[in-house]
Amino acid sequence: MNHQEKLSSRVQTFTDSVIRRMTRISDQYHAINLSQGFPDFDPPKEMLDALAKAAYKGPHQYSITFGAPEFTRSIS
Repeated sequence: MNHQEKLSSRVQTFTDSVIRRMTRISDQYHAINLSQGFPDFDPPKEMLDALAKAAYKGPHQYSITFGAPEFTRSIS
């Protein structure tokens, strides 16, 4: 298929991912983007140590889509 052909009608309803949408919104309002990470620095050693400890301890599962309630409460 060349670039001038139309896409299938099945893909016409596809939307951006939530991460891409939140990135655009945070860029628009110059907000801190918690949906996608683009750090320009290394994390503190204490944070990396805590992360390593938590990774070995588990559990190993993504949080629910709208975030862990304790985390969202603590940052709000």
